[in-house]
Amino acid sequence: MPAIDPSEMKGRKLGRVLTKLGRVSREQVHEALAIQKTRKAPIGQLLVELGYCTQRDVLEALAGQAGMSYVDLSKAELPDEVRDSLAAETVQTYQVVPVEYNPRSKRLKIAMKSADNFRAVDDLRLLMGFNVEAVVADPAGIDAIIKKHYSKGESVTDVVSALAADDRLKGLAGKGGQSIDLDAVVEASEDNKVIKLLNLVLLQAIKDRASDIHFEPFEHEFKMRYRIDGVLYEMVPPPKHLGPAITSRIKVMSSMDIAERRLPQDGRIELVVGGAPVDLRVSVLPTMHGESVVMRVLDRSNVKLQLDRIGLRPDDLTHFRKLINRPNGIVIVTGPTGSGKTTTLYAALQELNDVSTKILTAEDPVEYDIDGLCQCQVNVETETTFARLLRSFLRQDPDVILVGEIRDLETGIIAVQASLTGHLVLSTLHTNDAPSSILRLVDLGVETFLLTATIEGIVAQRLVRTICPNCKEKYEPKEEELMELGLLPEDIGGRQLYRGRGCEACHNSGYKGRMAIFEIMAMTDSLRELIMKKASTNVLREHARKSGMRTLRESGLMAIYEGQTTIDEVVRETLADEV
Repeated sequence: MPAIDPSEMKGRKLGRVLTKLGRVSREQVHEALAIQKTRKAPIGQLLVELGYCTQRDVLEALAGQAGMSYVDLSKAELPDEVRDSLAAETVQTYQVVPVEYNPRSKRLKIAMKSADNFRAVDDLRLLMGFNVEAVVADPAGIDAIIKKHYSKGESVTDVVSALAADDRLKGLAGKGGQSIDLDAVVEASEDNKVIKLLNLVLLQAIKDRASDIHFEPFEHEFKMRYRIDGVLYEMVPPPKHLGPAITSRIKVMSSMDIAERRLPQDGRIELVVGGAPVDLRVSVLPTMHGESVVMRVLDRSNVKLQLDRIGLRPDDLTHFRKLINRPNGIVIVTGPTGSGKTTTLYAALQELNDVSTKILTAEDPVEYDIDGLCQCQVNVETETTFARLLRSFLRQDPDVILVGEIRDLETGIIAVQASLTGHLVLSTLHTNDAPSSILRLVDLGVETFLLTATIEGIVAQRLVRTICPNCKEKYEPKEEELMELGLLPEDIGGRQLYRGRGCEACHNSGYKGRMAIFEIMAMTDSLRELIMKKASTNVLREHARKSGMRTLRESGLMAIYEGQTTIDEVVRETLADEV
C-alpha cells in the first residue's frame, strides 16, 4: 500500500486508522467493538487477540493517531555522525534513538517507543538546542539499537577530553578573559560537544540526587562541582576557554540575556527526567574571571512531602501535629540555609491541605507547586514583598498562611496581627536553635507581649548525613571523638556505634542521604512569663529542657545510638547549640 500522510490520520479513532491503513476491515472493527462492550480492554489489544492484525500494526496506527510516522528499525544502520549526535546517558534516560541528523540545520529525527513521550521531544529541544522531529518505532528495535550502540555510557571525562582536543573551540576568551567575541561564544555554545557535556553534567547530577550544580570561572581554570547531601564534589574540569560557551548555553536554556555579562541574572529550566519533573533554578553572577553559574536542582520525586517521612520521632511528630492543628497562632521553623526548613513546612501544609482549609503562601521563590495551595511569589522589582502579600492575604479569607521568612519588623508585625485575628501562621527564621528565635524577633522590634500572645511553638532543625547502608560497619570510637560530644566511654553504656567504610555507591564518603534532627520548643505559661521578663536565651533554653524539650544535640545523640549517623556529623551540625 502507498504510504499515507500521518496528518490524515491524526485524532481519528484507532479502528478507523487501522481500516485506513488496510490492516483490518470494518466488519472486524465492529466485531471487536461488540466484544469491548462486555470486556473492558483497548480495541487494539482485542484485534490482536482475534488475530486480525499484529502488535506492530497497532503501534503504527497509534503513531498515525498522534500524527506521527512509524519507522522500521530492524535493518537500520546508524552512521557515526547520527550515533554521536546524542550522548548515551541521554538516549538511556529518554529511551529514544537518533535516526537522522543534519549538523548544519541542527535537525534531528528521533525514534520513540510511544507517541505520548512528547516530553522527550521538548527536553531535547531545550537541552540540546535541536530542531526535533519524532517518529515511532517498535520498542524491541529501539532496545536493540540502545544495546548495540549506547550500552557503554559516555562519561563526563570522555567528553571533556574530546573538547580539550578540539582546536576550533580554542581562543574564545580574549586577553585576561575580559574581551569576548560574542558571536564566537554563541557559535561555541551551539557546538554539539559543548551541549553534550552540559547535558551529561545535568543528567549525572540529577541521577546522583545533587541539590546544586556549580560552574565557576577562576584565573587559570573552570571548575564544575555539585553538592550531594550538603557536601561539594568536584567533577573533571573542562578547558578554561570553554567557560563562556558553557555559561552561554545555560543562559540560552534558561531564557536569559546572553549579551548581558555585567549584571546578575536569574532564570529557570523545567525538565522531565526519567518520568519525574525536575526544576532547575539558575543564578548567574558576574565575577572577576567571568560569570559564575549555580543551578539549584528541585527534583520533586526526591522530596518526601509527608510529615511522617521527614525524620520526626513519634513523640516529636505528635508535638508538631498538635502545633500545626491549632486554630490560630504562629509556628516558626528555624535553622540555617539548606537545613530542610522548606521541606518541613511543605509537609505540614500537605497535611493541612484539604477541601475545608484555605491555604495561602508567600514564598521567595516558590519551590514546589502543590495542588490546593494558593502560592504567591515575592518580587522585589514590583515591590511585592512579604509584608505586602501578607496584607492582601488577610482580605482573602484564609485559614492557614505560610510566610517564607520573617525578615523585618513589618512582616513580623503583620504575621502577629494575622495570628491574633484567628489565622494559623507558619514561617521560618535563621537562628541557631529554638530559644534564640525569641531574641531574634525581639531584636527585629516585635514586642514581647505580642510574642507571648501569638507564638505557639518553635522548631529548630538540622540535616545530618546518614551512614551508607552498603558499607556500614561497627567501630569503637576514640576517646577524643566522644569528648567532642562531651561524653566519656562509660556514657556510651555498651552501645554499638557505626560508620561508613566508603564505597563506590557513596563516592567513598561513607554517607548516603540525609536525615533531619529536631528541637521542638512548645510554649508554656512559665516560658511566656520568662519571655515577658526578657530572660536570656540560656535561661529560656534551660527552662525549655526542664519542660521536656530535646535539644538538637540530644536528637543527634539518639540518631548516633540508633546507627543512623556518626559522631562527626552531629558535632559538625550542632556545635553552636551547646554553649
